[in-house]
Amino acid sequence: MLPFSSDGQAKKTANLHDLNEPLINHAEGQLFLNEAFQIIVEEVLCKGTDIKQKVCEWKEPEELAHLLDLQLRETGEPQCRLLERVRDVAKYSVKTSHPRFFNQQFGGVDYHALGGRFLTEALNTNLFTYEVAPVFVLMEKEVLRGLRQLVGWTEGDGIFCPGGSTSNMYAMNLARYRLFPEVKSQGLWRLPRLAIFTSPESHYSVQKGAAFMGIGTDNVILVKVDDGGHMSPEDLDEKIQFAKSQGLVPFHVSCTSGTTVQGAFDPLHHIADVCEKHKLWMHVDAAWGGSVLFSKQHRHLMKGVDRANSVAWNPHKMLVAGLQCSVLLLKDTTGLLKQCNSANATYLFQQDKFYDMNLDVGDKSVQCSRKVDCLKLWLMWKAVGSIGLAERVDKAFIHVRYLVEQMKKREGFHLLRDPEFVNVCFWFIPPDLRGKEGNADYWERLSKVAPVIKERMMKQGTMMVGYQPLGNKVNFFRVIVFSPLVTKKDTDFFLDEIERLGNDL
Repeated sequence: MLPFSSDGQAKKTANLHDLNEPLINHAEGQLFLNEAFQIIVEEVLCKGTDIKQKVCEWKEPEELAHLLDLQLRETGEPQCRLLERVRDVAKYSVKTSHPRFFNQQFGGVDYHALGGRFLTEALNTNLFTYEVAPVFVLMEKEVLRGLRQLVGWTEGDGIFCPGGSTSNMYAMNLARYRLFPEVKSQGLWRLPRLAIFTSPESHYSVQKGAAFMGIGTDNVILVKVDDGGHMSPEDLDEKIQFAKSQGLVPFHVSCTSGTTVQGAFDPLHHIADVCEKHKLWMHVDAAWGGSVLFSKQHRHLMKGVDRANSVAWNPHKMLVAGLQCSVLLLKDTTGLLKQCNSANATYLFQQDKFYDMNLDVGDKSVQCSRKVDCLKLWLMWKAVGSIGLAERVDKAFIHVRYLVEQMKKREGFHLLRDPEFVNVCFWFIPPDLRGKEGNADYWERLSKVAPVIKERMMKQGTMMVGYQPLGNKVNFFRVIVFSPLVTKKDTDFFLDEIERLGNDL
């Protein structure tokens, strides 16, 4: 039973010895859920996507903690108070579905995918055996097949992972297992010093994965990139040969399709030549850029991806499937994923079940509990089709083209380079700094512009966009344009707002 009735009156303590009554009152619980859902729709999906409303309601940590009353207590609260808390959580959270949330590589909303997310939570199952998740075992298999087909593989394997970082680590572990299967039972002490190759603009999960797996970050060898952030196949070849001469054993090359900052696509076809020459596992981190494979117009950016051994792809990014929706796709057809990760737990994977044991996919994963992440993508794909998903990709490129054209017409906006993808990287030069590029303190002063503008926009709640340094380049903005909710009005506002917030600096 709930500790309070719906009108806020305290109830009697539940009689724990009465086994004829459940502890939860379904009628009151469902009433709460209906009312909470109305608040979610109003605050998150109506106000949270309305350009007349703020992207965020900034509060300092101490004030926010006080407003939310985060402390947990011995006794429960009435439903009316709980509904106020639902509203407060929505009110003070960042509205990532807002058309003017340009901050990250996730955002926007797809209502079919969101419906899938709600249904996933309500069903609350674990995707490890056919007996507890029959619908989702079959659904995941079909979604993975569809994604592999876009890569160019008619056969293969794969799994939904809890984020692109995990997908990248899976690939690293598989590459090592393929070369040294004894590592699973005997551990690291039997292994030589291994080497991983990636670019300095690759995702930090490559470094984290090397540390986590005991390979060591010192053994992640960074390959040169050009000004646009593309890995050099020639330097890759040279560095592999040099590593071998130093007694290292190269085993894994992690390329990127859509780098986090510049949105660069490594030349996969040429990198594949190098990997084949040295017999190395080629992994493509396409967490961000993989969705171009839906587009006939832009899929050329990933030419050669079919020659890779594995691909990481996050449909929760450009396709707006909702967090989290991340896959690892494999060309392998020998069952390497299960061989590498299986523990053969007999309380789950009994060998004398009455159905095909191959339907129990749980032993492919390093997890036991694994959330269903395929439904949101499947329902969205069913709703709009491959053509609809391709349109989202193509529309994002069109928005970016317009944004760049407008930037070039305005004084004060300086692009690092014309974008290859939907990441637009630029400096805003305030009037007081224009024409002073030769001054000794120019770059130091420019480095302070983006942080101040970011603080102002956050505190006013008008929009959100990220900034960062990169190599020897001081802080610059990186605006990500891909949400299907964005219109020309929003990109025009973005430019006007940067000027308004920064012109006095």
